[in-house]
Amino acid sequence: MFKKILIANRGEIAVRILRACRELSIRSVAVFSDVDRKSLHVRLADEAYPIGPAPSRESYLSIDKIIGAARRAGCDAVHPGYGFLAENAALPRACADAGLTFIGPPAEAMEALGSKTAGRQIARRSGVPIVPGTNDPIENSSDAKALALDMGYPALLKAVAGGGGKGMRVVYSDAEFDAAFRDASSEAMNAFGDARLYLEKYLERPRHVEIQIFADSHGRVVSLGERECSVQRRHQKVIEEAPSPIVTPDLRKKMGDAAVRLARAGGYVNAGTVEFLVDAHLNFYFLEVNTRLQVEHPVTEQVTGLDLVKLQIAIAAGHRLPFAWESITPRGHAMEVRLYAEDPDNNFFPSPGKILSCHVPSGPGIRLDDGVYEGWTVPNDYDPLLSKLIAWGNSREETIARLRRALEEYTLTGIKTNAGRFRRILDEPDFLRGEIHTKWLDELLRRPRLASSSALEETQENRVADATAIVAALWQANQWGGNSATCASNTNPGQPSPWKLEGRHAQLDREP
Repeated sequence: MFKKILIANRGEIAVRILRACRELSIRSVAVFSDVDRKSLHVRLADEAYPIGPAPSRESYLSIDKIIGAARRAGCDAVHPGYGFLAENAALPRACADAGLTFIGPPAEAMEALGSKTAGRQIARRSGVPIVPGTNDPIENSSDAKALALDMGYPALLKAVAGGGGKGMRVVYSDAEFDAAFRDASSEAMNAFGDARLYLEKYLERPRHVEIQIFADSHGRVVSLGERECSVQRRHQKVIEEAPSPIVTPDLRKKMGDAAVRLARAGGYVNAGTVEFLVDAHLNFYFLEVNTRLQVEHPVTEQVTGLDLVKLQIAIAAGHRLPFAWESITPRGHAMEVRLYAEDPDNNFFPSPGKILSCHVPSGPGIRLDDGVYEGWTVPNDYDPLLSKLIAWGNSREETIARLRRALEEYTLTGIKTNAGRFRRILDEPDFLRGEIHTKWLDELLRRPRLASSSALEETQENRVADATAIVAALWQANQWGGNSATCASNTNPGQPSPWKLEGRHAQLDREP
């Protein structure tokens, strides 16, 4: 087993990986940009090394700086997490040149399957159904426009590298094609260092269902079941669950067989996700392979009882998978929401700033993967993901009830978050029935809110504001004197009694 692992990432995923390292008695090494010097992953790691200024191109996307830090720290492996360099084949090659083990697939498998166009070619050869589109990157917008016209609008421009909705644009006509191509290409370059795009037929109202796979270096490839990821805002997943409300045992086996067949054809090793679109008739079409750990991996962990990060590390160290596919069956139901530092009432703009207070939920079936703490300043330079709130229950209904309760307990002040939006989603009849698709949330957010719902949410927000004001007043009260007697003797009629404030604060704490 490895002795020291460098985590080439930041935020909640870096914290998640270093915690797995600690449980395995492996020393963890963090890297950080200038604005991340006080981040939680830096505080928790055994060692931490600076790698440059805030722009990711000068820090987290710099392979030379990542490898340099790993060498200085005496590491024997590198874990990329997700995002940044996680799907860049240059990183595993650089690791191999430096005598380091890359905790992920080989560079060749990453290029064969991680490239969206190459993955489509392998899927076609493997007999896996694919969405109509191009099998090679598009050189220029005029060629792409001609293909889109021939295929029929709407069409979807997608980045060859990366994922997460970055470098993706839906195009409905020739008139908007050139601008969409330019914007998607620029966004892909900024996010992944690769501006190449390909074209795909845009399916109306499909579901997004993905299969978690694992493969070891001894020839065993397994499926760990599916995750439903249809609740998306502008192609970015916001809620994931396992198992899917629509997947039958027969469909699960068919999709799992297709995913395993694809992984074998691509020479895959380690953790990966094969993504599919599923239509109303339960026909499924290959979408892409994510050659890394997914953001939503905790829901699979909750229903299988497996630690996917530890499995990644063990496979990279040469261990065999300790189970066969047939032994894995979902247990209960799990659901994850992604909590972002963004303002839903201002077009979901990022909301950087200092976290003044933070109360996290707990209780039966609740898990929180986060990378923040009270007093930390959320930077404006990276993806605004703060935490992932995961609930598990014996049924989908129990899971939703627990997630609702946990969201009511979750309180974070100083910045805006999207927590309130999840309370609305979890009350929607369509969602409760599992009748969702990839455009469902975008359509929901365009609908006007009911007055009663808006009033309730405003009341909850006002309670948080009141609590913040009380805390601030108490802090100010403590500045009036050096001890309680001094504060109590304050007779200025313009100042509130600190004893009253303390009593009100205690009453607030006792509220359910």
